[in-house]
Amino acid sequence: MKTDFTASSRQEQSPFKDLIILAVVFGFAFFQRLGRLPLLDPDEGRYAEIPREMIERGDFITPFLNYVKYFEKPPLHYWLDVISFKIFGFSEFAARAPGALMGLCGVLFTYHVGRTLFGRRAGLLAATILGTSLGFVVIGRYNVIDMTLTFWMSATLGCFLLAAREGERHAGLYYYLFYVAAALTVLAKGLIGLVLPGGVIVLFILLTGRWSLLREMRLPTGTLLFLLVAAPWFILVSLHNPEFPRFFFIHEHFERFLTKVHGRYEPPWFFIPVLAGFMLPWSFYLPSAVRGMWQERHTPTGEARLYLLLWGAVIFTFFSLSSSKLIPYILPVFPAVALLVGEFLSRVADRRATFPTLPTAIAATVLTIGGAGGILFPHLARNPKLSVLAGAVIGSCLLAQGIAAFVGLRRKKAAVLLASFGLFSYLLGIAGPPFILARTAERKSFRELGQLVKEKAGPDTAVASFQLYQQGFSYYAGRRIIIVGERGELDFGSRQGNQSQWFLDEQGFARLWDSGRPVITLIKEDALPALEKLATTPPRELGRKGKVLLIANH
Repeated sequence: MKTDFTASSRQEQSPFKDLIILAVVFGFAFFQRLGRLPLLDPDEGRYAEIPREMIERGDFITPFLNYVKYFEKPPLHYWLDVISFKIFGFSEFAARAPGALMGLCGVLFTYHVGRTLFGRRAGLLAATILGTSLGFVVIGRYNVIDMTLTFWMSATLGCFLLAAREGERHAGLYYYLFYVAAALTVLAKGLIGLVLPGGVIVLFILLTGRWSLLREMRLPTGTLLFLLVAAPWFILVSLHNPEFPRFFFIHEHFERFLTKVHGRYEPPWFFIPVLAGFMLPWSFYLPSAVRGMWQERHTPTGEARLYLLLWGAVIFTFFSLSSSKLIPYILPVFPAVALLVGEFLSRVADRRATFPTLPTAIAATVLTIGGAGGILFPHLARNPKLSVLAGAVIGSCLLAQGIAAFVGLRRKKAAVLLASFGLFSYLLGIAGPPFILARTAERKSFRELGQLVKEKAGPDTAVASFQLYQQGFSYYAGRRIIIVGERGELDFGSRQGNQSQWFLDEQGFARLWDSGRPVITLIKEDALPALEKLATTPPRELGRKGKVLLIANH
């Protein structure tokens, strides 16, 4: 027998007004000044250059990076950027808009799931928690695949949960949306679109004994729908590129997970402080949100909470065990945490749960110390990573939250606590990303040098990168770059077809430099002596970015 997950089978107020307000409020957070900063290398440059080359080549099946085959990721995010470039032109805003849109959609979908399962207040709180988690907003304003993956994986898991509710009138629709979302998740980042949702669902069925779901979830027709959405690209890219299946399925999945081949190893506990820090101050309440869940797993709300816990735990464990770790990988956990904490704080707000004294005391202490430290750090550090203004803004928001937590703790006022946390987290989400990313942009963007190439280089000019390849440099230069020395992630593509003239060793590049053909080169300052020893033509400096130079032989 199915269990009714919903806290209330009726919603007294239409959700559309809430959705419009949430879209306006959090749309501003995700999209304001989105194109102000240059694209940051390597990720943003890479994920802008691949769709730029798709448009230039007119080939939307085989991804190319610096004009060689690049099979590390499926194409969904590239396609979204192609659409954005077609609408808005080639710009930083256009490159980042799809990720920001996916982030906003994630907030709205979280509201829908929370409202349907636990009531309107829980839905609003869950959406607010997700939309004011600084890590979620920062990554949502960054042109990477992970936010696209996060939305579609959340849609996959959320639609299944909604479809499995007792008396759900739209169960069939939710199940079919589940299969479509799973297919798009696979097109966003590969087999984890099947492995992770499948693991959550299998564990949920085992722990609850709801084997009837296997009959109800429309496996035959759903599987066909999944294949109709996901399979065409995999078939076409394999037909066009016989080398694709081995590289994508073996190298990019099994070797990436089981080995340190990508050089991204971090210890198993790496994501614990990442999750806690990126969801401040809401992460303090996660232990309280899951307390007593096992004993309540057969109640309507408890079963939904168990599913959400499995959603977060399976994804968190999977990436913690992986030998390849990057901070954005943990992003699909955020919606589940937001829903769990939102449901708990909703119960606190209507006094169906004891006021969380201990986590609030910890939050008050940590936020107050962190806020004071943020304000003082730029004044005390010799080489601060934050400017004085950035430290003042970010520190003040954290300090205000800490003070609000002390007030809430003293008066046991959940409303004061939640309103203050929401307001100052929202302000931090608006002000924080430009400050946080501005310093990074100073070091990790080559916009000025790439644009200088576009201005100075003629059609016969060779443009090269000497022992240094930056994808954003290719994007801003708008042309293919000769790679000298280490090939990095272009190694696989460089071995497909005859690419010898585009991938040179240092001696081969010295011959090109002295050949009389115009050459413009991106090079680190400390590598310049090595070039001068090999070549006779003296370099002329065209531009500089920190310790990176743009030089020419003419």
